[in-house]
Amino acid sequence: MVNVEADALAGPLLARRAAEAGVVYSLAYGDQPALICEMVDWARAAGFDVVAAGKGTKYLPAYHASTPETVWSHYGLTPEQAKTGGMNAQMFNSFLDGTKSAIEMTAVANATGLTPAPQGLGFPPCGVDDLPRILRPAPAGGQLHHAGQVEVISSLERDSRPVFRDLRWGVYVTFEAPSEYVRRCFAEYGLVTDSSGRYAAMYKPYHLIGLELGISVASAALRREATGAATGFRADAVATAKRDLAAGETLDGEGGFTVWGRLMPAADSLRVGGLPIGLAHGVKLVRPVKAGGAVAWGDVAVDQESAAVKFRREMETLFRNDPALVPRAAE
Repeated sequence: MVNVEADALAGPLLARRAAEAGVVYSLAYGDQPALICEMVDWARAAGFDVVAAGKGTKYLPAYHASTPETVWSHYGLTPEQAKTGGMNAQMFNSFLDGTKSAIEMTAVANATGLTPAPQGLGFPPCGVDDLPRILRPAPAGGQLHHAGQVEVISSLERDSRPVFRDLRWGVYVTFEAPSEYVRRCFAEYGLVTDSSGRYAAMYKPYHLIGLELGISVASAALRREATGAATGFRADAVATAKRDLAAGETLDGEGGFTVWGRLMPAADSLRVGGLPIGLAHGVKLVRPVKAGGAVAWGDVAVDQESAAVKFRREMETLFRNDPALVPRAAE
């Protein structure tokens, strides 16, 4: 599955159908979600308690309102430079406005068992040396809602200054020593930890997307093993209004002028009837939605005969009827 948008939309049911058919369904190695899954697997297999996992990105709160008309200034480019480079404004805007991060963390949560915070992604500014201090639970002095969380870190401080030793292109996992012996080992082997010595991190500074895809091909073909695949419906990327939207307007999807994708716990998305960002393109609103509000299925006129709509609705019904498969974020 080289289309992480499709995995965020219906990966849990796609993976189940693949298993029933005896074929391997896998995320694409080289893309950040599969690399994160690998790091989570490594930490757990080594006996560490995974506290958080995610990636880096360039983020400021104002970016949620960014549109294809404003995107290039945030990248330090002129529209002319972007055109010369053949850059797609809507695609690049989806990287900036938070949508791509929500989609990718949906895939990670559904594949690893980690869960989002109730409010979604916080995008805390954080460099690689501060991972163990910031990406630990709030009661321990960090910024996580709970242990076992997906989170994306920003390469910019909130005042737009660059973060020192940022992880904009990379991925990370933070983990906790399960015993005093392991805590001592962290110190003896020179791991950067928080002040307690209990929390440490590993990270990979880059991802090479298609250049690394052969790892997935080899893993699936030779070992019949996925480089990441959904095991439950734990998270969702829900269409969220960028501004006040009026009935009759047509949504223009990921990276557009009307909505961005917000990460939500799957149980909360099912409760509010959230419209997945993957189906928020070319559909007309039948009710107004306030800026910052989640767009619901009932707010839009969708083609009920669409194969994608039918498949997604089938997945929602299946997982809604099995609460064990849609756990809430930890309290």
